[in-house]
Amino acid sequence: MSELPNSATQWSADALRSAAAHAPADSWRISSFSGILLSAYFIPTWTIVALRIMVSPIQGLYERPNISIALFISDHLQLAAITTVRLAWLLALGKLTVVAFFSVFMIFMTRESIRKSGDCDEPLAMAIVIAGLISFISMLMASRVGETLALRLHSTELLLLLGTAIVMLAERSVKTERRQEVGAGIASNGVAARDFSLSGS
Repeated sequence: MSELPNSATQWSADALRSAAAHAPADSWRISSFSGILLSAYFIPTWTIVALRIMVSPIQGLYERPNISIALFISDHLQLAAITTVRLAWLLALGKLTVVAFFSVFMIFMTRESIRKSGDCDEPLAMAIVIAGLISFISMLMASRVGETLALRLHSTELLLLLGTAIVMLAERSVKTERRQEVGAGIASNGVAARDFSLSGS
């Protein structure tokens, strides 16, 4: 009878390893591909826009991607030239920050261990939040000044960001449910192994 508790313990350990092997560790998810597509758009586009603002703040601010902000500043705020330049640099800094977070996400995606752990979601989430805030403000300003093309551009960017954010939230809820199911399975296996060992002794 002394071998029965050892057999039960071994069976419980095997059950734990089996449950851990079936735990959610998907390397590639829908949000991963969506984040890569967002990075492929925002990294080159917003880098070029930010660099043009840094080289020539006023001229870069009045280009198509930023025309709504420029017209809103000139028509409604009526700021001085130096203040407009500072706001242009601030806009460039915000877009470069988004580019940096997307770049970090792309670097993390090259590491399988980081993809499985889900740590790559943090820079992607930060990029989506900052880019969404910039696009939302730009969209509001475009609607206020009557720039139809700029309004379409910023609304499209915002919809892309919101779509990826919704996918990330949905995947996180599914991942939490799967972890709870695995945890419940491990707990039931442990109780069964304990009862089996007690009955064997």
